[in-house]
Amino acid sequence: MSATCALCPHHCSLKEGQKGLCKARICLNGEIISESYGKLTALALDPVEKKPLKRFHPGKKLLSIGSYGCNLRCPFCQNAAIAASKGEDLPITQMQPFELVDLACTLKEQGNIGIAYTYNEPLVGYEYVSDCAKMAHAHGLYNVVVTNGYICLEPLKELLAHIDALNIDLKGFIESYYKELGGDLKTVKASIAAVARVCHVEVSTLIVPGKNDSETEINALSAWLASVRPDIPLHILRFFPSYKMQNSAPTPIATIYKLAELARKHLKYVYEGNC
Repeated sequence: MSATCALCPHHCSLKEGQKGLCKARICLNGEIISESYGKLTALALDPVEKKPLKRFHPGKKLLSIGSYGCNLRCPFCQNAAIAASKGEDLPITQMQPFELVDLACTLKEQGNIGIAYTYNEPLVGYEYVSDCAKMAHAHGLYNVVVTNGYICLEPLKELLAHIDALNIDLKGFIESYYKELGGDLKTVKASIAAVARVCHVEVSTLIVPGKNDSETEINALSAWLASVRPDIPLHILRFFPSYKMQNSAPTPIATIYKLAELARKHLKYVYEGNC
């Protein structure tokens, strides 16, 4: 038996027992299921600002969870230990949705307002995010997704009814760069536009020297974001050597501030990060 995954544009065609490119979804009994369901590799109570979200309940906290797997292949990944993993070599905490929501509720006295699905690419574990989000809303909790935005529109729109805020990585604004990372710019732009109609959304761009740090590219990126909504906050983030780019130099701080000033010509809210 085989089946095709309909979650993201890769549309992995999988034979029985085979995992998709994301390493978190598998074909079993002729159906694509989330193998990572309820398997957590990271759990922390984080400030909202760390997601990063600057204009969504600042000063509050979110119970932040991660699993494993990702449908992009960024050589600079900050969380490659879990994002590039099949989950077989990681310490796993099994937590069903009701257990996660119960934990989130117990943390309200510490300033927790909800759950953030983050660290790896959370939407490769779509079913778990959806089940937890519905239950969290029923208990008065917010749901936040930190994602690369590389997902098909139909499942994204279905999920958004239960999501309150997202931070979406816009890796750059050149199609060839996205292809290097294993995705495509058109899909991520469509995700941002769809989310901006119904949810609070902020966008992050990690500035990698020699890859996406030109003034021309950031000008085009910020102008496009402004055409969607000029009040979308944009986070211009500094790159540090990691994963397959250990020998690369970090982004000069001056570059971050220069590009942020350029983006402010188009957008109301622009923030420098990792400086």
